[in-house]
Amino acid sequence: MFVSAVAATSLLIMATASAAPTAKGGAQRVKLVTTLGDIVIELDAAKAPKSVENFVAYVKSGHYNDTIFHRVIDNFMIQGGGFDSNIQRKPTLPPIPLESLNGLKNDRGTVAMARTNVPDSATSQFFINVKNNDFLNGQEGPVPNGYAVFGKVVAGMDVVDKIRAVQTNGNSGSPMPNMPITPILIKTATLEK
Repeated sequence: MFVSAVAATSLLIMATASAAPTAKGGAQRVKLVTTLGDIVIELDAAKAPKSVENFVAYVKSGHYNDTIFHRVIDNFMIQGGGFDSNIQRKPTLPPIPLESLNGLKNDRGTVAMARTNVPDSATSQFFINVKNNDFLNGQEGPVPNGYAVFGKVVAGMDVVDKIRAVQTNGNSGSPMPNMPITPILIKTATLEK
């Protein structure tokens, strides 16, 4: 289920109305308070402006509060931002353009936008790389490809490693494969002051 264009526009206007707090050096930071500990992400608006603006709009609107990490694959990545604690898909803003050729790599600890097979389809879902995933990096070519990195974990990588190690339902025939057996909740996502 998607929000109407009017509601989506209102959400975006409300979320971007005030200047976001920034960390030392001017980079914005977002704190994810999870059931396994806190993760702090530093955003790179200089190299991934559309992805950062999109992520910050979701943070400001409260979208990520009470969502789950619904896809966890040890030795690959942990993914969240799309489903609430009842495993219901959350409404999203319109998709954003792919920014995978921004020079940022899908290395361990980086945060990237999740998407479908359609290049310009990223909305609210994101993932944290738990190892260097070079095959996810964008390559020059006639068709946009890769996954856009827009930030990195600057605190709480130990929490990411706890999440990556949880037991999941595996790659079964489930409609939600690789979902943790015990839900890992993002309680709140806030811009750091």
